[in-house]
Amino acid sequence: MARKETTAAASAAEPGRLKQIALTYKMTRRADSKIGLIIAAVGIVTFGVFLAIGLWIDHPIYLGILGFILAFLAMAIVFGRRAERAAFGQMEGQPGAAAAVLDKIGRGWTTTPAIAMNRSQDVVHRTVGKAGIVLVAEGNPNRLKALLAAEKKKMARIVSDVPVHDVIVGNGEGQVELKKLRTTLLKLPRVLQGPQVTATNDRLKAMGDLMSNMPLPKGPMPKGARIPRGGPKMR
Repeated sequence: MARKETTAAASAAEPGRLKQIALTYKMTRRADSKIGLIIAAVGIVTFGVFLAIGLWIDHPIYLGILGFILAFLAMAIVFGRRAERAAFGQMEGQPGAAAAVLDKIGRGWTTTPAIAMNRSQDVVHRTVGKAGIVLVAEGNPNRLKALLAAEKKKMARIVSDVPVHDVIVGNGEGQVELKKLRTTLLKLPRVLQGPQVTATNDRLKAMGDLMSNMPLPKGPMPKGARIPRGGPKMR
């Protein structure tokens, strides 16, 4: 009975995966019009090479089957990489793009988006892992310096024993491209153990952040409404 339920669940999930692949292909094709030709060429060349080797050594069936499997694998790898490149290309320059990348960085990292922001919508995100605290900023580099300095000052008061790194996302000198953000963070030296990461996250949560402390109104903001220059006054 349990085996039947598992088979039924797998069958139901299959159309969903195929639909996701189709949507990914359409998205990639909008940014990379030659994706279909490239994938087909990779598959044909890979299969052709193994089939030719099989004919040469008089084992065309075995090498043909192996070539078919490896051709499919090569096509999947090429498609995945070009789809990822197309996705990053579409995200480039969009607000919150860095937060989306940080959210997918992998296990062991805890990301808090938009811990600081200014009126020009320059924003700083925070992620915590075994490398310590990483402040990831996106926006105008000159304006971001003040935001990063203020956040580092907070970190020094709350978690002075944890290393704090800062990264500005962009294509300029000294900046990190969006597509290289995840790799850059994963290359940072690991200096904390699991319990230390948990303790750091707990202390930072106690400190609070912009999004949890800002008194945002419920529902959509009325058209034409503006935030007062003085900000909300404490009573």
